[in-house]
Amino acid sequence: MIRNWLDIQPAPITSVSLTEQMPFPLKAIESLIWYRGDASELDQFYKQTANNSVIATHFWSAATGRSTRKIHSGLPAIMVDTLSYLVKTDLDKVEFTDNVGTEKWEKLCADENFDFSDIVGKGVTGALSSGDGAWKISIDKSVSQIPIVEFYSADRVEYDIKHGIICGIDFITDIPHKGKVLKIREKYRKGKVNYELYDNDRLLSAKTLKEITGLDDIVFSDFYMAVPFKIYDNPQYKNRGKSILCDKIDDFDAFDELISQWMDAYRQGRTQKYIPENLIPRDQFNGSLKPHNPFANEYISIEQSMSENGVVSDKIQVVQPQIPYEAFVSGYTHYLDLCLQGIMSPATLGIDLGKMASADAQREKKDITGYTRNTITGKLEKVLPKLISSIMMTYDVMTGNAVQSYKPKVIFGEYGAPDFDSRVNTVGLAASNSIMSIETQVTELWGSSKDEDWISAEIRRIKNEKGIETVDEPKVGESFDG
Repeated sequence: MIRNWLDIQPAPITSVSLTEQMPFPLKAIESLIWYRGDASELDQFYKQTANNSVIATHFWSAATGRSTRKIHSGLPAIMVDTLSYLVKTDLDKVEFTDNVGTEKWEKLCADENFDFSDIVGKGVTGALSSGDGAWKISIDKSVSQIPIVEFYSADRVEYDIKHGIICGIDFITDIPHKGKVLKIREKYRKGKVNYELYDNDRLLSAKTLKEITGLDDIVFSDFYMAVPFKIYDNPQYKNRGKSILCDKIDDFDAFDELISQWMDAYRQGRTQKYIPENLIPRDQFNGSLKPHNPFANEYISIEQSMSENGVVSDKIQVVQPQIPYEAFVSGYTHYLDLCLQGIMSPATLGIDLGKMASADAQREKKDITGYTRNTITGKLEKVLPKLISSIMMTYDVMTGNAVQSYKPKVIFGEYGAPDFDSRVNTVGLAASNSIMSIETQVTELWGSSKDEDWISAEIRRIKNEKGIETVDEPKVGESFDG
């Protein structure tokens, strides 16, 4: 009614057509190249993929010429490796319900070819750098007598998804053969693994697959020998993960441009010598002018004076250009903060960007690393029990035993978290003001990193040190021997 009274015309329906920048496998490769940190690979990649005006204006696409020194900071790899190290070193132990599988798991961990923390670390690194991936469990007794666990990053993994649920994982591997590159697609499904060999998009026969790879389809018990893993959901590609580097690529590109310009300013800002031609050093044998060395005897040649007093004016002039050091340092600080924003604190990397900031501000900045770490461990607490169960059941298949059902649980240490110091301060302040019981103090401080027996023993120890003893309340009419 109001619309008709004001005579408001409804907005016309407008269709918008957007072109996707690159498919998901190529997007995953882009993040992996940033993680690899090779300046030559970055230059080649963006020179070949600069298919729109946005990418074409990026530093790694637009910077041309042999004289331009392109420097990569290496920051993406440092960020991913640091987070992966924080998580994998914080993995305390693996427990099994009713101790079913404890002895078998200890036997697996004792094998020199099995390092579970390293397996977890590679998975975290792969998921953070490429977006997602999956652990593949293989059996090859010619190499190892226990299951072989490998992590495949997002560019080599495809999912069979039904109703938003992953029902199968395809692992893609390139195999050089007679001047060609063939692709093996390992189709991991529940209770079976099938192999397919492709020459480009042409499916080769099972006989050819056997001749080239020696692989046969296998059938086993009713479980998966592959476990997918992703940390963040990708809003651009449905049912795929998102790398922590994905949203920061423009920032990393600008950061590299700033560093390269900074170094170029140093190179161009060296002391310049203006030397008359008759004073330029010459070769002692043929009298030719010596070529200049930009790191030794750089100079600029000027014509000698034709005036009568040329002897007096023909002299070497030294000029020192002005380099805007403060502007470069300020830009470096701000772009570095922009690259790390929302992911981790500069303090985690040993960088102090705010020497004048208060201690509380520094502590709040450091909390962001704890939030990111908790997000990763939260995902691992759900995924790793599935991985451990699959490894244990695969080991049962290898040893010819009946496949058992396992219920493992992984525990990450709370004291390894970056925010442990702030938690100690908070609990200590509450305890000093007598507003928190000893039981609550111990529970809040150590959380799930310790079992109930340890927490109970810690509570008794603290009470004994404080002189607190707990006795049963005497019943009515009961004599008390003083």
